[in-house]
Amino acid sequence: MFDSLPVLPPDSILGLAAACRADPNPNKVDLTLGVYMDETGLCPVFEAVQQAQQALVNEEQTKVYMPPQGDPDYLAGIRALVLGEAGMARLGDRSSAVQTPGGCGAVRLGAEVLFAAAPDATVWVSDPTWPVHIPLMGSVGLHFKTYRYYSPELKGLDFAAMLADLDAASPGDVVLLHGCCHNPSGVDPTQEQWGELADLIAQRGLLPMVDFAYQGMGAGLDEDAAGIRALLERVPEMIIAVSSSKNIGLYRERAGAVLFVGGDARAAEAMASQAISAARRVYSMPPAHGALLAGRVLSSPELRSGWQAELAQICERINGLRGDFRDALTSATGRDFDFIGTEHGMFSFLGLSVEQAQRLREQQSVYILDSSRINVAGLNAHNLSRVVEAVASVL
Repeated sequence: MFDSLPVLPPDSILGLAAACRADPNPNKVDLTLGVYMDETGLCPVFEAVQQAQQALVNEEQTKVYMPPQGDPDYLAGIRALVLGEAGMARLGDRSSAVQTPGGCGAVRLGAEVLFAAAPDATVWVSDPTWPVHIPLMGSVGLHFKTYRYYSPELKGLDFAAMLADLDAASPGDVVLLHGCCHNPSGVDPTQEQWGELADLIAQRGLLPMVDFAYQGMGAGLDEDAAGIRALLERVPEMIIAVSSSKNIGLYRERAGAVLFVGGDARAAEAMASQAISAARRVYSMPPAHGALLAGRVLSSPELRSGWQAELAQICERINGLRGDFRDALTSATGRDFDFIGTEHGMFSFLGLSVEQAQRLREQQSVYILDSSRINVAGLNAHNLSRVVEAVASVL
């Protein structure tokens, strides 16, 4: 049966990460994977998560399945974190949530609910967007168009082009947005632009679906949620895919949630029920460990306070790296890299050609994507000057 089955090439990002691991150069630098790294080059475990994990080990008495909807503490904590107190009060019983295997599971279940409600709707995605968005949602059967977003010429958001493209969308179409820390560009709308975008979405009768994977890693927990909350003030319905991989550090534990906002309580309940039914078809029951840890962190005042302090330090470090990298590149090349300091989160396009990106990998053992997207959090005091010298050498 499988003799003629072709061997598929590795994922474009994971394949480069594997090539970096195989590189014998002791000074190699991996800026490909979208994973937060500390100054030592490790993806750290939050102290609050370690404390929650120890308590869970001491207290856990069963490994029975989780409820189909997920851990109540985790879901309550995520809804409050994303929507805020004012949003929770405004929505009342018009919101619901379902736990998922990470942010990918949240996007997939959101897509399942979209397809169940409107199989002919078009999903508008940013150009560029996270490479897995279209495969995840397209596997359900949805169809796509793109709207202009990042401009290499502007080295930033082409907001006028974005609005022009979305103005051509049909009522009932879906707009997939990045809530903050856009992947892969690092470029986000301003608060004023979020308001204009929300107005257009409401006027055109579009449905926003927001991928919210980096809350707290751009400017702060509330600051990064400002776009979502601007939408909540203007639109009656929305889907939000949330990941706890980055801001709680639960990458391998696959903790996430999909949040639904309906026009009334019945709609919110129906959306959640459709997501639970889809989960039963796809993977049956939600994973427990990561959500139980995150639920403890978010529901305990002491653990939550410690986690928020740790997350604020991570955000500050990323923004500090952006400033240091910007200044060093400008000094070494004489070119304008100010855009790096105005972006948010872990990602940035350096503006290199595919050939220059390949030379960085092959000649300098500095691994970036062909698009020149880098993970800023992969930089540290030990490798920053080496990366700057390598970039300067190919410019």
